[in-house]
Amino acid sequence: MENKKISIIIPCRNEENYIASCLESVINSDYPNDLIEVKVVDGMSDDNTREIIQEYSNKYSFIKMIDNVKQKTPYAFNLGIEKSSSDFIMIMGARHIISKNYILYSIDKLNKDGDLGCIGGAVINSFENSISEVISKAMNSSFGVGIGNFRTNIVEEIYVDTIGTPVYRKKIFDELGLFDEKLTRNQDDEFNYRVTQAGYKIMSSGNISVKYFVRASFRKLFNQYYQYGYWKVFVNKKHKTITTLRQLAPCGFVSYLLLF
Repeated sequence: MENKKISIIIPCRNEENYIASCLESVINSDYPNDLIEVKVVDGMSDDNTREIIQEYSNKYSFIKMIDNVKQKTPYAFNLGIEKSSSDFIMIMGARHIISKNYILYSIDKLNKDGDLGCIGGAVINSFENSISEVISKAMNSSFGVGIGNFRTNIVEEIYVDTIGTPVYRKKIFDELGLFDEKLTRNQDDEFNYRVTQAGYKIMSSGNISVKYFVRASFRKLFNQYYQYGYWKVFVNKKHKTITTLRQLAPCGFVSYLLLF
């Protein structure tokens, strides 16, 4: 395990209710803290998020806060990567809690398989009220998020086209470049498309997991997925192709209803 350091990049803004649990899951993982560096890239939060991050930074020298004055996700990703000095890069949301074996298992898999460009774990949705419970069930459904989506894989190890909470080798960014800062959303899907186009595989593993606190508002969910759909068009235009067949499903479903 010597010299196998990992940088964990956590973009966030106004996540005072979640950021502490997120950081605790990293601190309490099976991977040695002295081989971890955490870059919490904060989008100038105006709640207590920054104070909480600073408390952890004061207590743990490997946790650092970086200001994301542009307040956009791809800038946060790239700021963290550019300031990292590790062998591996992990992107983690502030609403995520990783399993204890997440880091160790991911690095072991990447070390054993040179064709593997990226790995992530099963998503366990957590809800806090009746609205987020409904949203959680939809996000765990193939009908809700599409066939072959990493969100529906709980127990298997399968290859997918994109993954949440990914762990990459650092050198893959040297080879393929960073996240596209022109994309407000879908910048991770676009980067993972480049990963697969370069001949690498992306794995979703049920042997590791990440707990995700689902948004408890239909309005926030609508805005989130509206932006996903809107920016998917720009990803397709950039690569001059449909990057995933799954995105055609809603159109096909509506066409089916109109025809029959």
